[in-house]
Amino acid sequence: MPRRSPTPTAPPGLWDRPDMAQALANRDMRTILTIYRRWTGASQPQIAHMTGVAQPAISTILSGKRHVSSIEIFEKFAAGLDIPRALLGLAEDDDTAQPGKPATRRSAVLDVPASRPRSVDAGVDSLVRLWQADQEQPRQAHGAPVDPGIWTEAALDWLLHSTDRTTREPSTGRRVGIADVEALQTTTGMFADLDNRYGGGHARTAFVSFLSSDVEAMMRGQYTAAVGPCLYSAVAEALLLAAWMAYDSGLHGLAQRYFLPALHVAQTGGDRMLAGSVLSAMSHQASFLGEYQHAANLARAAASGTAAVATPTLTAQFHVMEARSYARLGDATACDAALTATERAFNRRNPADDPAFISYFDEAELSAEFGHCFRDLGRAAGARTWAGRSVGANAEGAFPRSDFFAAMVLADAHLDHGDPEPACRVALKALQIGEQLKSARCAAYVQEFRTRLTKVGTSSVAREFTEQAETYRLWTAAA
Repeated sequence: MPRRSPTPTAPPGLWDRPDMAQALANRDMRTILTIYRRWTGASQPQIAHMTGVAQPAISTILSGKRHVSSIEIFEKFAAGLDIPRALLGLAEDDDTAQPGKPATRRSAVLDVPASRPRSVDAGVDSLVRLWQADQEQPRQAHGAPVDPGIWTEAALDWLLHSTDRTTREPSTGRRVGIADVEALQTTTGMFADLDNRYGGGHARTAFVSFLSSDVEAMMRGQYTAAVGPCLYSAVAEALLLAAWMAYDSGLHGLAQRYFLPALHVAQTGGDRMLAGSVLSAMSHQASFLGEYQHAANLARAAASGTAAVATPTLTAQFHVMEARSYARLGDATACDAALTATERAFNRRNPADDPAFISYFDEAELSAEFGHCFRDLGRAAGARTWAGRSVGANAEGAFPRSDFFAAMVLADAHLDHGDPEPACRVALKALQIGEQLKSARCAAYVQEFRTRLTKVGTSSVAREFTEQAETYRLWTAAA
């Protein structure tokens, strides 16, 4: 066994060992890390430092509580541990970080500033570059890495400079009125409905094309002091949707660059509640990527920075995002405290007071979030109760992707509770819903269920379920 060193390195032949080769082929990061530590003596903190993956996340991977399915996380481990990319099924990339450089550096193609531009025109220039990269340089844009430092920098800038003015030069562009703003809102709503029904991969490119052709002219146009804030809020909501679509499509670095201008434009318009909702969405993505402490910090920043203006519904949503990150960290005390704050705020809500963008956060959505938290804390009975409420409340099917998530959490909870038959029954219903969804997030939920199902072994229930599941697209995609 090699002696421990400050900077562990893989010994010759490590990646070719039969056990390691099998783990790499299966993308079994738990086994990969276990073998790596055995032959290098690397500690969890050392691996965290080398890869940029948070140490608590590494701990949950090694304990088997978390299965890695995110390409972004695989990219970090490949770069940090010098794992040959091809062995993890990762595409070779000319822009891959050079040895000794961090894997999470910012992409020059998507050089979106974390801090708010001090002029409207500078912000529009940044947006134009983003849209051009997304449409004209998809290989670089879609493969852009996530930079965790961006989250901290953006949140801190927003908290410290919320009242700073954004300058704007006189414009000779076209006149923009409330009717134009309403048209943008209506179009965004149409794409949001498509996103909810068919996933982020369904109409994302069409939405980006619309934004790049219409929004630039609107923001560079002539509008009154009364129209400006309304326009900025509408643009920020559109950019937030573009970010969610990219996130749902598995384009995490690109999504992060859409979240940033959404935050900036909301801030420019003085829409503090919408800006807080953007930070909450960033928290959601950070949790998905295993950056749980970043996720908690972003959610807390959203709650703290909107304390004087947020409606109870918004406050509840911010608190439950914090709870989800603590649940993934295994911090039951912090999670329970955040869930208590969520319930306290939610019980004071009056939907008539809420902005339209948070109208989705109802009893069914709240129940689904509680189900996620209890599942991740290992409280199977509570997860079954809460996720079951969400599934039962979504009988209308207006939000198929949300229905899918709630059903998969319920299936996970049934498995964790030792009841494979209802678990498989619910999972099959979810897979049926998933047939119309183009969503990398949905595939990740299926992968998590597949991992849990291995505990059932080769029972007749598992065999029968697998035979039926193999006819569904999301099941084979998660294989």
